[in-house]
Amino acid sequence: MPRLTRIYTKTGDEGLTGLGGGQRVPKDSQRVETYGTVDELNSQIGVAIATGLCERLTTELGLIQNELFDLGSDLATPAVSQARHPVPTVEPRHIAKLERLIDELNDVVGPLANFLLPGGSPGAAQLHVARTVCRRAERAATTLAREEQIGPTVIPYLNRLSDALFVMARYENHERGVTEPLWHPRR
Repeated sequence: MPRLTRIYTKTGDEGLTGLGGGQRVPKDSQRVETYGTVDELNSQIGVAIATGLCERLTTELGLIQNELFDLGSDLATPAVSQARHPVPTVEPRHIAKLERLIDELNDVVGPLANFLLPGGSPGAAQLHVARTVCRRAERAATTLAREEQIGPTVIPYLNRLSDALFVMARYENHERGVTEPLWHPRR
């Protein structure tokens, strides 16, 4: 476990930051943008939990927040450095667990008959915000993967997580007895 005795280091004052392997890169590099968006996603999930979600979702999302820290450490440590500095990563079992969760919750809420608008209960609305940040993280990781090697489970995990957050928002509305807002296309 890291032990932080000081929060500020002044090492980033020139617009550079350190990666897990010790390399210094610009703070606006695609790698930093990607793991920064994963961090933002984790914070949005924290806000969703703070709204008072149902217990089932709170439990699952707490586990997911820890997995996002693992994913962030994977992204913050380039592949060339991971041989010397192994870091936690998300694994295929985490993706399979998300798929089981999606199926379980979807069985409760049922199939979609129309597109949904983000909203409903406060918790569901916040889960939709987290879902859109997750999609942005997935896009950032896709861009990074074209430039550099990243972990093979990063993009599939983010893809599955965004689906899970969508179904979780539906589940939260269901548990609260809140009607899902439907899209009514202009005719």
